[in-house]
Amino acid sequence: MTALPNPRGVLTPDRPLADLTWLRVGGPADWLYQPADEADLAGFLAALDPAVQVFPMGVGSNLIVRDGGIRAVVIRLGRGFNGITVEGERVIAGAAALDAHVARRAAEAGRDLTFLRTIPGSIGGAVRMNAGCYGSYVADVLEGVRVVTRDGRVEVLPASALGLRYRQSDLPEGAVIIEATFRTKPGDPAALEARMAEQIAKRDASQPTKDRSAGSTFRNPAGFSSTGRADDTHELKAWKLIDDAGMRGARVGGAEMSRMHSNFLINAGGATAADLENLGEEVRKKVFQSSGITLEWEIMRVGEYPHE
Repeated sequence: MTALPNPRGVLTPDRPLADLTWLRVGGPADWLYQPADEADLAGFLAALDPAVQVFPMGVGSNLIVRDGGIRAVVIRLGRGFNGITVEGERVIAGAAALDAHVARRAAEAGRDLTFLRTIPGSIGGAVRMNAGCYGSYVADVLEGVRVVTRDGRVEVLPASALGLRYRQSDLPEGAVIIEATFRTKPGDPAALEARMAEQIAKRDASQPTKDRSAGSTFRNPAGFSSTGRADDTHELKAWKLIDDAGMRGARVGGAEMSRMHSNFLINAGGATAADLENLGEEVRKKVFQSSGITLEWEIMRVGEYPHE
């Protein structure tokens, strides 16, 4: 592989990624790079051969790394990128800060980002996927982000430039989000904490939070997340279509569609990435046969299949 720059951060060759993903599957990255700070990241990308692919990776909460691994430099942000500050109505969070931590820190300061409390993962991934639940989305509160571009420039992008929509965005190719700024509404800290506790209880009662999963497997064809309201309808929810196709509890190898929530793909023990992806594709096939609707993956799948 092309010679790489020598950063101050940690650069590890041929690094297995399974232990860095919630599903605990996947092959190695050619390189795993953990930058020391923003300047280290910017300098590394500026010096890196433009032909070398990069893949920014959060905490692996919404990701299947295929068994053949990733032919790229995987960039994983750590402690230098997880700060959280509150300045008036703005909450500024590093991309590596966990969504739940940001929600709690904001609530302590009387700012409302409660919808982030039950969303697994980190802020960088939440922005990239326009994460949301209970009728609220990152797009509703995001003011802008700071990114390091593939050629090593630090840029500030307004939310309007990101094309945020249901579970999607249009970030520049190879750009690494390093910080996000949210404009928030005020709230009583105790009331915000109580709301988050209620959301956690509701989530734990309906989702397999103790199993190895990557959150929702497929996007809702309805085009929005569950709102939690009494008037919420389920006809075009992914879980309802999966149930109607008879795929709740379906298995391939160690992969299973959760019996608790059928839109959760879980590693029930010893699953490979191929097991998980093959089961997901079988679910998509059965749902199409049953309803004529093609489910779209919400979990990101990256990397190569192993060579036969």
